[in-house]
Amino acid sequence: MKVNKKVISNLDKCYSIAPLIYEGKQHFLVAAEKTDRCILFDDDGNEMDTVWTEPGGAMSMVQVPKSNGQFLATQRFYSPNDSKESKIVIVTPVSKGDWEIRTLVKLSHVHRFDIVSRNGVNYLIACTLKSGHEYKDDWSMPGKVYAAVLPDDLSVFDEEHQLKMKVIKDNMLKNHGYYRVSDNGLKTCIISADCGVFQFIPPESPEGDWSIKQLLDTPASDAVLIDLDLDGEKELAVLSPFHGDQISIYKRVNGTFEKVYEYDKAAEFTHAIYGGMLCGRPTVVIGHRKGERNLMAFTYNATEKTYQVEIIDKDCGPANVYHFVKDNKDILISTNREINEIAMYTLIATES
Repeated sequence: MKVNKKVISNLDKCYSIAPLIYEGKQHFLVAAEKTDRCILFDDDGNEMDTVWTEPGGAMSMVQVPKSNGQFLATQRFYSPNDSKESKIVIVTPVSKGDWEIRTLVKLSHVHRFDIVSRNGVNYLIACTLKSGHEYKDDWSMPGKVYAAVLPDDLSVFDEEHQLKMKVIKDNMLKNHGYYRVSDNGLKTCIISADCGVFQFIPPESPEGDWSIKQLLDTPASDAVLIDLDLDGEKELAVLSPFHGDQISIYKRVNGTFEKVYEYDKAAEFTHAIYGGMLCGRPTVVIGHRKGERNLMAFTYNATEKTYQVEIIDKDCGPANVYHFVKDNKDILISTNREINEIAMYTLIATES
């Protein structure tokens, strides 16, 4: 794989990334973990606007379906020890340099969230890393998973009128990982915590209950389902434990996921993850934030019947990564948090 890297901006503690369709064109957002900007880029990597300059603390951002540039975002989640005031906000473009920001719901320690749809109904699912703490690094109060129907009209919500959410799963210690995965024609949510990896499936109707399946009981920081070996069944790629150094791949054997591969190096502070097609092959991209701080691509070698890894970039410390295709070229955007760098990688397949 040939890699062409371009640094498109520098942002202190750059963290979250999200696609955004605005004024009929594809864009993407990048926001900081600490108190700094949220930036709108076009798909060439040009900076188009500053959405906000503070308060920062953006762990997740998701476009509101069928909207013109409106999105939801977490704010004020600065770290596991400084996230009590975190919330989900509604961000609406008014004009260049003017984005309206209103509270959707205050939710202490909310880390990941998403909007998933089923049978024409949009659901908000939100994961809290913990439920509270009394001192630094206190993990005695496990996180939870919340859900609610997300109305089409969000104009009614603000600080005094917040969306009501209900707990659909509790006792989720170190509830960190989230990945949206299409599975059997449904949009599902892969959620990772100290108690394992779970698949959440939205209800058939707003009156119904979410379906929750436990895929693995191993402590995990992040995970994604993807068919790497093209045998028709998805493998489970797992980063473990919480902010840990292990990268593993599991295959379903007699209905149970069993480990079939483990990366032979310690990848300290695993964090960034993408699972999907890359240069014509199913690929898992993983970045880690300590040690060698690499960005890596994992694929399956059908000839040798084993998984293999290729280094995309070294000593960059990725927090998150986003993939899209433009002009038949694969593009990765990586928030290289540890060096305050937003990077665009253009990847071209080469003969292996």
